[in-house]
Amino acid sequence: MAEPEQVDVVVVGLGVGGEEVAGRLAEAGLSVVGVERDLVGGECPYWGCIPSKMMIRAANALAEARRIDGLAGTAEVRPDWAPVARRIREEATDTWDDRVAVERFVGRGGRFVRGTGRLAGPGRVQVDDQVFQARYGVVLGTGTRPAVPPIEGLAGTPYWTNHQAIEVEELPESLLVLGGGAIGLELSQVFARFGVRVTVVEALDRVLAVEEPEASEVAVAALRADGVEIHTGVRAERVDHDGRRFTLRGSGGASFTAERLLVVTGRRAHLEELGLDTVGVETGHRFLPVDDRMRVTDDVWAVGDVTGEGAFTHIAMYQAAIVIADILDRARHSKAGADPSGTASVVGGAMGAASSLSTSGSSGSAGTVPRADYRALPRVTFTDPEVGAVGLTEEQARQRGINVQVGFTKLSSSARGWIHGVGDEGFIKLVADADQGVLIGATSVGPAGGEVLSGLVVAVHAAVPLSQLRHMIYAYPTFHRAIEDALRNLS
Repeated sequence: MAEPEQVDVVVVGLGVGGEEVAGRLAEAGLSVVGVERDLVGGECPYWGCIPSKMMIRAANALAEARRIDGLAGTAEVRPDWAPVARRIREEATDTWDDRVAVERFVGRGGRFVRGTGRLAGPGRVQVDDQVFQARYGVVLGTGTRPAVPPIEGLAGTPYWTNHQAIEVEELPESLLVLGGGAIGLELSQVFARFGVRVTVVEALDRVLAVEEPEASEVAVAALRADGVEIHTGVRAERVDHDGRRFTLRGSGGASFTAERLLVVTGRRAHLEELGLDTVGVETGHRFLPVDDRMRVTDDVWAVGDVTGEGAFTHIAMYQAAIVIADILDRARHSKAGADPSGTASVVGGAMGAASSLSTSGSSGSAGTVPRADYRALPRVTFTDPEVGAVGLTEEQARQRGINVQVGFTKLSSSARGWIHGVGDEGFIKLVADADQGVLIGATSVGPAGGEVLSGLVVAVHAAVPLSQLRHMIYAYPTFHRAIEDALRNLS
């Protein structure tokens, strides 16, 4: 092994969270090496939230045009996938080229290394024949990859993951979607609205199984209205591909055929690749276990999807702020004492930036390291209608033995829902702790479900008393005014 090169921090994996950590620490004056084998920026800008929402925006525009009949006249709609694919290539992904992202990181003062990083002992990372020794620690942001189930016959076939679905330039005539989670439903609705015959197959008894049952019902009704076939409670047992079409055979004798097969059955972290055994961490976990400062060990942190706290960009950024503060706090204390590595002058020049970074994106006070708190974790499934949720579902709350109150109201019964007319499907559902008198969970489903969710996130995060929520003034006529009705219905 080569003689280690001394640096302050090594970040392995420059997805959303890793890039944020590496860039902000470099801006603060630390010597930072960022390692990435794929694309800097990770899943979100190239295959996840950004390009998929461009697809959804286009599909929703088609749906709105089709709603003109009976509401505002007549309209003829002719879907065309070409401008959508072009926008994804040219505006979102630079045709899946991360040169701009690499230059952005280097411009912030970081050093970029293309390759696969692997721990080689405490604070040590090996990338091919290069070895780096980090004075303050290593940050792992290696993300996840699609978890493809071991279905007989699937391996070796040209099935799609979300990557191929996002990159497609010519739509298939028909599509089988294996998996009824958020990604599966979003993409199913998009393709259906562009004229693809879509069939969703889900092994569980309902789609969007992590959300409220009422949300699953609304999502199923909406997708079926777009022509999507949905089959739940069907376990995939075998896949055949004859060179032109896929056939999926499932439990109970079910059989489905389509030109393409999209597999979206979850994601998993590949911990066995990270050399965790060299720092005393077992690799048998599905995700990397971290504490509330995002520490795996004393000198190893993790951010983003690899932690298993939620495969969301906003979680990665939230965690990144904690890691940044923790590492800069370590650097600050190292400067205050006798820094054996001789980096006090470098760290000293970063103290102004470190002070501001220590609480970035958190509620901590100056000079403290914030701790992770996921009680009010927001999530949105960008189907039409959108499914926004925060905190606990009713079932989760009851399983914890909480004295639960539930408030529910249909969006169509609100003034704004009635005005909106066609496309107003949705509801507000509140889950309250009756003993504490606060909301502990909420779901907002509707045309702007993710936006309406913002106020509910504040209520759950800040534990706003129900009495204060009831005494608020809710603007009329808005979708969020339905929250007032749901509060009135708490029982």
